[in-house]
Amino acid sequence: INFEKLPSSIPLFPLNKVLLLPRAKLPLNLFENRYLHMFDYSLKSGRFIGMVQPSEKLKNNSDIKNPALYKVGCAGYITAFSQTNDNRYEIILSGASRFKIKKEIEPVNGFRVAMVDWKEYSNDFKTEQLESKNQRKEFLKLLPSFLDKLSMKVDWEMLEAMPDQDLINTISMCCPFDVNEKQALLEAKKLKDRLEILKSLIQMSLNLNKFSDSRYVS
Repeated sequence: INFEKLPSSIPLFPLNKVLLLPRAKLPLNLFENRYLHMFDYSLKSGRFIGMVQPSEKLKNNSDIKNPALYKVGCAGYITAFSQTNDNRYEIILSGASRFKIKKEIEPVNGFRVAMVDWKEYSNDFKTEQLESKNQRKEFLKLLPSFLDKLSMKVDWEMLEAMPDQDLINTISMCCPFDVNEKQALLEAKKLKDRLEILKSLIQMSLNLNKFSDSRYVS
């Protein structure tokens, strides 16, 4: 995959609170009929699927059939897939590049397709690192209490061995942030900006937890 060969249109997969970031991997389970059609279409037309969040508030992903969408999403490239006994597809998307929706075009077999613009995101194909080791150290200090609060078991040796970009993107994708928070993480221009947003979200969550756990005695 390279920037020059990105397609001018891609199928869209709107999912609430699901974040894909460049150079990261996202497992998906496809079972709805229109998204099985989308999968077949994608395999025949470049293997890209555009992950994008609905901008309307939805309780679940089936609330509104065609909700309004955020303008920025991230395209994933299908790197692996398997069919289950009950005719679902389990696929792995590798984050390729973010995009802006220019306009939606005629749907195909029930799924949405859009003309997209990639030009702002040519740097998504480059590996990013943080400017100083202290930024990473401060972030790693925050993580244990936050992940403990979420009851998430992690392999700390694996986390500590990850490159900066993989570490920050993995935590951004796997934590249960709200739709607008995930969108802010997606739209961060550089890795250091994503880290600052992520740290703010974590600190806000931990401070809320402290507040709710505090007891006042008169």
